[in-house]
Amino acid sequence: MRNASIVGWGHTPFGRLDGDDLESLILAAAREAIASAAIAPADIDAVFVGHFNAGMVPDGFVASLPMSLDPALRFKPAARLENACASGSAAIHAGLTAIESGRARAVLVVGAEKMTAVSGAEVTRALAGASYWREEGAEGLNFPRIFALFAQQYFARYGNHADTLARIAVKNHANGARNPLAHMRRALDFEFCSTVSERNPLIADPLRKTDCSTVADGAAALVLVRNDMLAHFPRAIAFRAASHVNDLLPMSQRDPLAFEGPRRAWADAYAEAGVRVDDLSFAEVHDCFTIAELLSYEAMGLAAPGQGHRVVDDGTVSPGGRVPVNPSGGLKAKGHPVGATGVSMHVMSAMQLTGTAGELQVPGAKLAGVFNMGGSAVANYVSILERTR
Repeated sequence: MRNASIVGWGHTPFGRLDGDDLESLILAAAREAIASAAIAPADIDAVFVGHFNAGMVPDGFVASLPMSLDPALRFKPAARLENACASGSAAIHAGLTAIESGRARAVLVVGAEKMTAVSGAEVTRALAGASYWREEGAEGLNFPRIFALFAQQYFARYGNHADTLARIAVKNHANGARNPLAHMRRALDFEFCSTVSERNPLIADPLRKTDCSTVADGAAALVLVRNDMLAHFPRAIAFRAASHVNDLLPMSQRDPLAFEGPRRAWADAYAEAGVRVDDLSFAEVHDCFTIAELLSYEAMGLAAPGQGHRVVDDGTVSPGGRVPVNPSGGLKAKGHPVGATGVSMHVMSAMQLTGTAGELQVPGAKLAGVFNMGGSAVANYVSILERTR
């Protein structure tokens, strides 16, 4: 078990938040996390901010923004972390490292993104910077097209599973409809998600609009403390494992369907935690596109390669199933403000493990799996979380 635990958290709503800029989102989530932990700001030793940006806002230097919350935070060490859509998890790992190295006893971690201040085309261009630009972004391969290639290759190897992708979208929209923090709080039926229409157009064949996560604003925050401090806090979520695996950036040098980086990250986390996939009560996984969730089932060991559809068909990953996946609604419905995503996944998992997830609650949740991914399965983070207090 890692020598650090989550003792407080905060989370703004996700969506188009026209009344908030990046700074106000960061401050709102951080304020809530500090209050949740009931920790004095003076007792926080370091601050880490996960933020991708890539031109979506003019703020390129955000590490010190949380310090505006309280004069006691001034002069604390702070840094911004970036690892594409896994920037939030990169910030969490920086916090874990600071504590485990002995350089800090308590840290504040914030993940945030403001995406809707620019056009959709500008967002697409910014996110394409997380590809291997020479061969991918510069050749017009934005991320919808990159994950469309994943889907095309999957279908060519294992058969057409467009209906499976639609069922994943239906599941996550139904979950998101129960999440008061979600961007898309509307259930969608299978007919709508499986049919190309004016309201559900093809974005990049075979991916429809309902196969793609949303462009959203939002922030989430955590307070982490060293485990010998836990007697001072009413609740604690321990890291049974925290793994990080980065793969080669060029897709041309990898078999995309092997999803080898995620697979290795999950294997490392299971080994560190001493658990198996069937021990998980639920999982929050990186469904930037529905094909990513399908591949995640196979990477985490719920299904064999090419057999991910089986755990959708038999209800394994649905509410009430053996291992519900994305009870929060996932990136698909909760939203995907990229720098906030990894932190948000940990907040949602902490809520489940403390029985405070409301209508989203997985009964008896004891062990959570979290998978946050940057780029085309390049930066891969897996946490195994358990309540210890």
